[in-house]
Amino acid sequence: MVDLAKITEPLSLKRFAPGPKAPVVLELDLSEGVVDENPGDPIGQLLNRRKQHYLEVVEGVRRGARDPHVAALVVRVDARSFQLARAQELRDCIADFRSTGKPAVAWADSFGEGGNGNLPYYMATAFSEIVLAPTGMVGLTGLQWQQFFLKGATDKLDVEFEVGRRHEYKSALDTYTETGFTDAHREAVDALLDSFNAQLVEGITEARGLTEERVRELVGSGPVLAEEALDAGLVDQLGYRDQVYSDLLEKVAEERDAAPHLQFVTRYHRRHTPPPRPRVAGGPGHIAVISASGAITLGRSRRSPLSGGTVMGSDTVGAAFRAARQDPQVRGVVFRVDSGGGSAVASDLIRRESELTKEAGKPVVTTMGGVAGSGGYYVALGSDAIVAQPGTITGSIGVITGKPVYGKLLERLGVTTDSVGRGEHAGMFHPDRRFTDSEWERINAVLDSTYDDFVAKVARARGRTWDEIHEVAKGRIWTGADARERGLVDELGGLETAVRMVRDRIGEGALPVRAFPRPHPLDRLRQHESSEDLAASDPETTLSPWGTLAGAAARLGLPDAGPLTMPGYWDLR
Repeated sequence: MVDLAKITEPLSLKRFAPGPKAPVVLELDLSEGVVDENPGDPIGQLLNRRKQHYLEVVEGVRRGARDPHVAALVVRVDARSFQLARAQELRDCIADFRSTGKPAVAWADSFGEGGNGNLPYYMATAFSEIVLAPTGMVGLTGLQWQQFFLKGATDKLDVEFEVGRRHEYKSALDTYTETGFTDAHREAVDALLDSFNAQLVEGITEARGLTEERVRELVGSGPVLAEEALDAGLVDQLGYRDQVYSDLLEKVAEERDAAPHLQFVTRYHRRHTPPPRPRVAGGPGHIAVISASGAITLGRSRRSPLSGGTVMGSDTVGAAFRAARQDPQVRGVVFRVDSGGGSAVASDLIRRESELTKEAGKPVVTTMGGVAGSGGYYVALGSDAIVAQPGTITGSIGVITGKPVYGKLLERLGVTTDSVGRGEHAGMFHPDRRFTDSEWERINAVLDSTYDDFVAKVARARGRTWDEIHEVAKGRIWTGADARERGLVDELGGLETAVRMVRDRIGEGALPVRAFPRPHPLDRLRQHESSEDLAASDPETTLSPWGTLAGAAARLGLPDAGPLTMPGYWDLR
């Protein structure tokens, strides 16, 4: 029955006064995946709907560290899709959160199950408390760089490969021409693993209060069972998800004298981020983050349906830089790169647009992700400074090209070819025959010219001589830590380090950071005014049937991302 007396009683302002704000416990689930870029096409957005944007994760955690209403952070740790550099960047972010005195709890069902869990556990050591499920394990099994070599198989098929490179460390096509590591390739990989291993051991040693010898012993005898991990001091508690959450929420309720509520980090960040200002002069403006990942190609960026990743198109990234130069609200740019390279021409075009943005008075700082080598290093040369994590794979300043030769295989199969052409070098890249001496002369000229130009641009950007850069180039890959020692990188760090460097160059305070560009969805339905239109920076919506492997499919097996390409496959999880 309706109580008319309550309806008709005099209104009191107290009834509309805001109550005490409940403390917030931020929540992050890394098993859902984290992406650097928001896909531009509807299909990509659908496939990535459960993945969190990396910028929102990092900025949300850092914002929460300084928000008095945020009481704690709880994270389900899973880094199976991470590379060492991203794990290090998130560790730095968690360390920043903990520096304010707030608890940060990491929990996992298992740090690797039936596989290695080096990176998930390494990331978890940044937290104030680590909880592992009683049936889980800590998969500290050591690091491995693995590469398949197909020469034995191609020999049986009567398929040959002709490869030209500058220089001996440029091993991107060794998988087709060798049966194992060459001396130069093994030297580079050994140095990389030494650096990676030292970084992991040091991080675990410092975080868990163990000796280096003890950590190496545990790694050598892993995986470590849950009870063994607790006894060894690798984890703080054994427990299930419900126990992790109930213990943390009860602790916060007691400290804050109010019932806390959970909120995902990305939701928290969006609710506390003001909408972008119109593109007009005036106001404080913001720092734009332009993210680019995948094999570097000419044309538009697009999604690769085979890898699930993206392709970095020079047209798309170049248009993003042009839009940033024209936008009065953009005060500076952080260029986030995660790429093993690709086309030399496309890499240079992106470098040029970055350089023009810097010359227009808007500082540009490149921050490297897990991999930023070869063409991925080239595109960074137009910026004011380069930032990398200690575990970033970078360098690979070199060039490579080649083709498979199927002549003997075709002959064995009874397949014949015939052609009509004009010009001595017509069809020189066709796989039915080897290069002639005259064709090799032109290929070597291209390789020399591309390498000399690459090294010269690095020398100019880094303030070094050609000979100095050549000594650390030759196609060799380096960790970010080693690259810093050799003058290829300015600072070790991640997104926050790059943002700070841009702010310092602008000479103003804490300008907001925004992903850029973010064209309106309706821009897809209208014709672009010109190549200067902001919408021109939108990725291509059509799908390539082979994505980054389009050239490989066309040539029946040879990767054709471009001459500035990183070698092989590695697994450091």
